This record gives sequence, C-alpha cells and structure tokens, in this order.
Amino acid sequence: MVLLRSELGQRAEQYARANGLRYSLSYGQSPTVCFERYDDDSRHGNFLPSTYKAILKNPNWRHRLQKVHPQGRKSLPRNEHGTWRELDACTSSDALLMNVFCYPTTFRDGGVYSLLNVKSGAIPEFGFRARVRLANLKFDRTEVDMRLGDLLVEAKLTESDFQRAPKTVVNAYRDFSEVFSEQDLPQTSDQYLSYQLIRNVLAAYASDSALCVLTDERKPELIEAWYAVMRCVRPVDLRTRCKVLTWQEVAKVLPRKLQQFLNLKYGID
Repeated sequence: MVLLRSELGQRAEQYARANGLRYSLSYGQSPTVCFERYDDDSRHGNFLPSTYKAILKNPNWRHRLQKVHPQGRKSLPRNEHGTWRELDACTSSDALLMNVFCYPTTFRDGGVYSLLNVKSGAIPEFGFRARVRLANLKFDRTEVDMRLGDLLVEAKLTESDFQRAPKTVVNAYRDFSEVFSEQDLPQTSDQYLSYQLIRNVLAAYASDSALCVLTDERKPELIEAWYAVMRCVRPVDLRTRCKVLTWQEVAKVLPRKLQQFLNLKYGID
C-alpha cells in the first residue's frame, strides 16, 4: 500500500506542476497530494476539465464532490476554502471512479457497457444507498460506491482491506445465513473480515443486482480477499453475478485521451 500511495503522490505532484494546478501536501513521510478547488469552479486538478464540467452539470455527481476528507483537519494544512474534500486527494478511489465513468465519451462506443455486462444507456449513480434488510425488519442503508444499471460497484485504489466488523453486527442481517456459508468466511473469533464485501453481496442479493469489485492489479491482496468471500456465497446465481475487474482492464476500452490521463496520473495502462 505504501509503495502505491507513494507512486500516486509523486505522479500527482508532477502532474500538478506540469499543468500549473494548485495543490497541498499532507503531513508525514509519504505525503498525499490534495488538489485545491478554484473559486470560480472552472477546474479541479484531480479531474480532466471536460470530466469536471460534466460532474458539475449532474446534481448526483456534483453532490459526491462534497464528501469531507476524514483526516483533512489533522493531516493537511488549512486552505482558503476551509474544508478539504475526500475527492481532492490523489489517492481517492471515488475520484478515480468518477474520472473513469463521468468522462463525456466513456460510454460512446459501448465497450464499457459490454465489459461490465450492463445494458446500454445506463447512467452512473454515485454513493447509492442500498437497502439491506436486518433481522429486526429494519434496513441498513448500505452505501455502494456506484450503481450502473443493475450493477453495483465497489471501488478500491490504495486501501489495504475491506474493513472488518463484529460478528454481532454481521449476524444482524436477515439474509446473512441464507447467502453465506458462515463458517467458511474469513474471520477471527469475534469478527468477520471484508465486512464491506459482505454488505455489498447482501445488497446485490436484496436488489437482484450484480456486483463488481474494481481494484488495481498492483493490489493483488484485495483480489484474493474478494475471491475468499465469493467462494462462500451459497446461491449459485448470485455467485455468478459477482466479479472482479482491474482498473487496467477497464482502461483498455476507454477513450484515448482518458487512457493517457490515467496512465500519466495513476500509472494505469
């Protein structure tokens, strides 16, 4: 994780300097580049100009930009806007997701729809709130990074894992035992590992959707963690709707200009 974060930081700083973009560095030995917003909202260094314009025109997409950076106050110098946003960071998987799926011509030739096995014309929805039934008949409004048609997408970049949660929390989901072979899931004595994946599989089950984990080929441990969870999915039809793709695989079907941007800024080719 440290090596990839360091590489992304170096690439982002070179990109910012080459394009005259305002940015700040986080504190610490391996600083993260955070791009500063412009007062007139004309540009944002973490996105191609045409992508940023498209984001601003879509209310759902624009709202996603407002996610507050969880360590902004402690790990970054103050900026004139007062609050750092999560998608300002060069390591943000959400920013990468929007860089790919908000680019104006990403879907033009149909290659992305085909790769993801999604019907043509579907529009990305970010921060989708899925309803997962709890045993007490209430709902957990699980946030999924993106919904595209009937596909739910969990996006990762430099994250080290998919989080973990106490077994009491996971056992509170109504369909948990029906969907998973509990004894085979990665776990400790009192916690289940890869909690985000477990929730997302349950969300896909509840909404009769497919689920794709998007990660970087430089993070093979995340791919292995996803396979460890997929193997434990009981319903065969649901298991076959679960898949993994790398950013590198997706990049191959993207428009040329976007490919160049991803290669230059993220080292994705």
